[in-house]
Parts: sequence; C-alpha cells; structure tokens
Amino acid sequence: MKSKTKRSKRNLGLATTFILCCFFFLAGFYGSTLLSQDAPKIRPRLRMLELEKTDDGDELIMMPHGKTGEPSIQSIPFQVLSWKPRALYFPSFATAEQCQSIIEMAKVRLTPSSLALRKGETDESTKGTRTSSGTFISSSEDKTGILDFIEQKIARATMIPQMHGEAFNVLRYEIGQKYDSHYDAFNPNEYGPQTSQRMASFLLYLSDVEEGGETMFPFEGGSNMNSGYDFRKCIGLKVKPRRGDGLLFYSLTPNGTIDQTSLHGSCPVIKGEKWVATKWIRDQVQED
Repeated sequence: MKSKTKRSKRNLGLATTFILCCFFFLAGFYGSTLLSQDAPKIRPRLRMLELEKTDDGDELIMMPHGKTGEPSIQSIPFQVLSWKPRALYFPSFATAEQCQSIIEMAKVRLTPSSLALRKGETDESTKGTRTSSGTFISSSEDKTGILDFIEQKIARATMIPQMHGEAFNVLRYEIGQKYDSHYDAFNPNEYGPQTSQRMASFLLYLSDVEEGGETMFPFEGGSNMNSGYDFRKCIGLKVKPRRGDGLLFYSLTPNGTIDQTSLHGSCPVIKGEKWVATKWIRDQVQED
C-alpha cells in the first residue's frame, strides 16, 4: 500500500509540474504579445533623409544634398515635343498674374525689334524679317521678384545656372506681325567671332493668341532641309501660344555644334495679340 501511495504522489507531482510549466509558458507568450502592442514602436532613424508624399500617397526619399543643392524634391511637368531639335513643352509654367505683371512692366517701354546682322546684310535688306516690338528687362530691375522667380525656375528646368541667361526679351506681336525662320545661335562664319554662344532658348508665353502666332520649327526631324525652304513659310512643327506655358529648345547639339534643326520662327498673328518673354541662355556667365 505504501509503495502505491508513493508512486501516485510522484505521478501527481509530475503532472502538476507539467501543467504549471504549460501555464507559465502560455502566460508569458500572451503577456509579451499584449505588452508589445502597447509599447511604442521605435523605427530606425534615416540620417539626413526625409520623406515626402506624392499625390498617390507614395513616399519619396530626399537624398543628402551638396552646398549648392536644394533641400526639397520638386516637380516641373513637361512634354518632349521633339528630339531634333531637342524641344520641351512646360504647361502652366507661370501663373496668369505673373504673366500680366510682366506685360505691364514691358508695355511702357516697347520699341521696334532689331536684328543681329550677318556679313553683307543691312537694315534695308532685312526689312520685314522681324516686325514685332519689344524690350529687354533684367530681373534686377523688377522689384516684384517675379522675373527672378521665373529665372530660378528656368534654371531648374534646364539645369543651366541662372547667371548664364541674358535679360528677358519681352515681345509683342500684333496682327500680321511675325519673325521669319532663323537660328538663335550665332555662326562665327556669318556673324564673326563670338565670346560666348547661345545654348538654349526658353519662351514663356504671356498671352493666349486666338489665331496664328505659333512658334514653328520647319526642319523638325530633318524635314524640309533639302527642298529649298522659303524662310518666310510657316510650316513644320508648330507650338500654339498659351498663357503661362513655356517652350524650351536647344540651339546646340551635345557636342557644342549648332543644331541645324533648331531653325525656328514666329508665324504671323492672324487674330488677337501675342506676348512672349524670351530667355536666351549662353555657355558663359552673363553680366547683369
């Protein structure tokens, strides 16, 4: 009897120990789960990186930037209009208020537009080539800061520093006025030695035009180059002016030679009035 009693007590002790172990294991498991839900989550900190949200809610990681860099991610929408020449279209680059402010600055100082003459040309022989009126306005003259703001935005869009731009050439085209096809870059064989060269042009359209007034690229894609093109004709790729939109095109190829397909002009205004602010960008820093 005594041996049976001892055996039963031993079995009872083992069973009790097993049950207690299971109890404490489960209690520890569920307890740690509950505690982990209440405890604050600690995420590793991104050193020198910040997060921004896109319109779709996706996260964009901002990278560390250099001394001349910028601390924010910016988006400037554009459409590639052509690779020959390299031409980009920037919708809503400026606001209607900014455009009107530039017009008001320019309209009181307009004079007939002039031409840079090639060897052998005269004012009389080139009469009628460019019939707009215009004026040059430097951002340093603008106390509102609008021109400086636009210049900075152009620099971001082109990745060419602001100091490489000439003063804005603000132009007005009335009905019948136009600019025959031409190059913005200066061929030294035609214009003589150049201390710097126009690399690119940015046109900011300041007004809508009811009809006509398009910026044209007659040689776009290599078209019309071998057909005895009449420089007065309005053909090829045409960009219709819309207030606040921008047009960027490069006059030089990546190897620095003049891009023959960058020939362009302004079609005659048929109805309405055209205002445009042109920023010529050079390969050397320009004096203000």
